[in-house]
Amino acid sequence: MPPHRPPTRSAVHARTHALTRVRERRQHLAAEAARVMVESGIRDFQLAKRKAAQRLGIVEDAALPGNREIEQALREYQRLFLGERQQQALRRRRDAALPALEFFAPFQPRLAGPVWDGTADAHSPVLLHLHSDDPDAVSRWLSEHAIPARPRQQRLRLDREREGEFPAWRFVADGLEFDLCVLPLDCLRQAPLSAIDGRPMRRGSARQLRELLLAEDIALHEASRHGR
Repeated sequence: MPPHRPPTRSAVHARTHALTRVRERRQHLAAEAARVMVESGIRDFQLAKRKAAQRLGIVEDAALPGNREIEQALREYQRLFLGERQQQALRRRRDAALPALEFFAPFQPRLAGPVWDGTADAHSPVLLHLHSDDPDAVSRWLSEHAIPARPRQQRLRLDREREGEFPAWRFVADGLEFDLCVLPLDCLRQAPLSAIDGRPMRRGSARQLRELLLAEDIALHEASRHGR
């Protein structure tokens, strides 16, 4: 058996160069996917990734960024190119989410999605998770309060083993779109899995949203005091 030979300097250099190119392509594609999401209002990370790869002519799997990389690129794109406009759109939706959470209190609602995680923009609906083991309870509630909501279905993964279609409704109030998804009561203890990273979704209750809004107001007041 021939003795093992360490890689030559040129081979190490070539491998390092190749890895750098792949990393740069991933970053470039993530930034392009973020731009696609902002410009088109797409919130499907896989669809945005495919569109970005098509635009850039990238086909190598190794160059495709993960959803978390795209989310980070989205936050950076919003910070650089949308700035205050994105913050205003986010705040408007968070302000509107609070009375909606209070209105749907019988269903122990949670705010989820871009409005809760801070990536909402002018295209983003307000996503609420409602909880009930009676799938018709929310429909009756909407009818009783004369809210003209459109029914649909939403596919979610509850955990590693369970996935399914859940009743959902969409309606518009004060010029903003609201998405409701009705989940079993046991989803209060553990949120459905995020399509971004496969972990339980980040969500907030009405109390947590009030605390978040108060913290934002305090930070804004402090910044204005110091002239920032």
